[in-house]
Amino acid sequence: MEVIGGPASYSLATKIAKKLNAKYVKANIHIFADGESKITISHKPRGKVIVVNSTYPPTDSNLIHTFSIIDKAKKSASSIVAIIPYLGYLRQDIAFLPGEVVTSKVIAESFSAVGTSQIITIDAHSEIALSYFKIPIKNVSAINKLAQYCKKLNLENPLVVAADFFWSANAKKFADILSTDSIAINKQRDPNTGKLHIISPKMTDLKGRDVIILDDMISTGMSIINATHLLKRQNCGKIYVCCSHGLLVNDAKRRIKNAGVEKIICTNTIPSTNSIVDVSDLLASAALSF
Repeated sequence: MEVIGGPASYSLATKIAKKLNAKYVKANIHIFADGESKITISHKPRGKVIVVNSTYPPTDSNLIHTFSIIDKAKKSASSIVAIIPYLGYLRQDIAFLPGEVVTSKVIAESFSAVGTSQIITIDAHSEIALSYFKIPIKNVSAINKLAQYCKKLNLENPLVVAADFFWSANAKKFADILSTDSIAINKQRDPNTGKLHIISPKMTDLKGRDVIILDDMISTGMSIINATHLLKRQNCGKIYVCCSHGLLVNDAKRRIKNAGVEKIICTNTIPSTNSIVDVSDLLASAALSF
């Protein structure tokens, strides 16, 4: 078994290789002046090969790098397991408006086309998007890891708040680990303008209660900021934010903190200063089970 680390996930790939007691191979990248890139793998992979590369921004570039590594490795490997800790484009799972491309379907077909045998990811955004994959795909949950981290915080009668209805079940699992309760925010987005509209959930008395806002990913942070303002009006205590994938594009981190969030807690599917929950053991275990 060998692990090839892509340029978006060198650190995480190294940790996975150590946990698997596997040979680690670094895929080197060179960026040309026109923005095109060249991937080089100096070692010829053999046997079962695990390719690790996330597809956070620049998403398109990281996808091309991932496809290139897989295509090269498949020429000498017996099988290719692609660990894509954050798998981009899964939000584009249906055509909301006439003429829209269902990009998640294109991505699914591309992984098959380059020779991927299986895929492992963390907290995929859409079950519909996963259904487009014609090769085995394993969607691993980081909920337990995130909850165990928060359990060590000195929280005052915490409440877990799902930032979206579709994560209400995960919020319930998270809350059960903390022996507390959960609610979900009803977030609706206009398909034409992208503008968010939040319908306030029924809340118990939040005065003095610390809150954990839970979501699968944070991109611009607008959902989190709107939820924070809503909760602050209920006189809650400290507000923490937990997510599997901290994209935190543009100035999201600063704006979330300025809204009144105490701490942003993310896994290391995407490397950043907020990626403090390690999921390498989850991914290594999933790779062994294939």
